[in-house]
Amino acid sequence: MPEDIKKETIDNETAENKAEEIEIEGADEESTQAAEEAKDTDVNETESDDDASADAEAKADDKSDEKKGIFKKKKKDKKDEQIEELNDRLKRQMAEFENFRKRSEKEKSQMFDMGAKTIVEKILPVIDNFERGLAAVSDDKKDDPFITGMDKVYKQMLTELDAAGVKPIECVGHEFDPDFHNAVMQVENDELESGTVAQELQKGYMYKDSVVRHSMVSVVQ
Repeated sequence: MPEDIKKETIDNETAENKAEEIEIEGADEESTQAAEEAKDTDVNETESDDDASADAEAKADDKSDEKKGIFKKKKKDKKDEQIEELNDRLKRQMAEFENFRKRSEKEKSQMFDMGAKTIVEKILPVIDNFERGLAAVSDDKKDDPFITGMDKVYKQMLTELDAAGVKPIECVGHEFDPDFHNAVMQVENDELESGTVAQELQKGYMYKDSVVRHSMVSVVQ
């Protein structure tokens, strides 16, 4: 073979080998770049997964804190309910005690009034006897010291009874009222209308707002 042809063949082979080496190097570079990109992708995915895990943990912590807050709030509301219940019970007991106190005072007042009426009923006959005795005194003996003394005692008793709430019932000339008057007879009287009290036979008395003794009267027909 001629040297020129042999040299040309060698150069062609060398060029082909260099081309193959360049292709191999390019392939290696592409493989390396792909591997690095895959590695970066894996790293990014790992970081993304880590971020997602962190977010999930944060949300879980927030929910846990929220649940704890709700639990604490419920406990606080329960205490408030107990406090309100105790306050309501206290108010009810105070209202019941106030009603009991008022009822006791009313009962005490009623018992006192009943006792006072009983005493007044026993004193009234004494007043009646004073009135009868003084009415029987003749005019020439009214200035007698003994009669004057009895009249002063009588008037003092009436004053004390009036201060205690005992007052006589006015009846003569008033219309007959069965709540205050006790009619024992009927009379004719042209000056008064029918059904009017003409005469007081026995004086009646009231203690405060209740009748101690009805007036004994005669009524016009």
